Amino acid sequence: MDVGRLFESDVPREELPWYVAPLPERIENLGLNLAWLIVAVNLVGTAFGFWYYRFQFAFEPTVMWPFVPDSPVATLFIALALASWKLGYRQDWLVALAFFGNIILGGWTVWVHLVFWAEFSYLWEPMRQFLIWSHAAMVLQAFLLHRISDFSGKAVGIATLWYGLDTVVDYFIPVVGNLHHTWIPAERNAPSILGADALGAATAGAVVLFVIALYLAMLTRVEKLKAR
Repeated sequence: MDVGRLFESDVPREELPWYVAPLPERIENLGLNLAWLIVAVNLVGTAFGFWYYRFQFAFEPTVMWPFVPDSPVATLFIALALASWKLGYRQDWLVALAFFGNIILGGWTVWVHLVFWAEFSYLWEPMRQFLIWSHAAMVLQAFLLHRISDFSGKAVGIATLWYGLDTVVDYFIPVVGNLHHTWIPAERNAPSILGADALGAATAGAVVLFVIALYLAMLTRVEKLKAR
């Protein structure tokens, strides 16, 4: 096996600015060549995530369950997006959902672990490190996706609607039951950073990351059109 060929790819790569394509081309090529491995890893992560949320499911109304396991749904989106592309049935709306989800939920998990570092001390330290670094990797893998999608307005719109709704029911209007955000290890009104309470700190991370994901998706579309 020629290992060097893993760092080469026939998938076209437009010359995009670093801020929408921050991964080196060789790393992107490696990720695309190992797409089935990435699919498998994300499916394992999805299964683990649903298991991790098992206690929260017990307290949530069944009708709201699709909004509860945020990170596992995001890893499922990217697994399905890459699998459909590899099978020749690329679905741009799935790619956009994967892009939004992995940036928002990957980044949010790292954010809350840093903000609530002391509160998360109940976790076994290897588990804490696994959660932080695996979610950081979710953000990185999102930046493979510009190679397999044009980020059309329709696709970005679908992802915006889904993650906009998810953010609303998680932090602002629960619709049924209580707010549906991932549990954080602090009372919602407990003091947190910069004068915010715990819920405010968690909400701020989610909203900022949603805006970043939307901006990057739209900017990727613009830069791809300019490159052509």
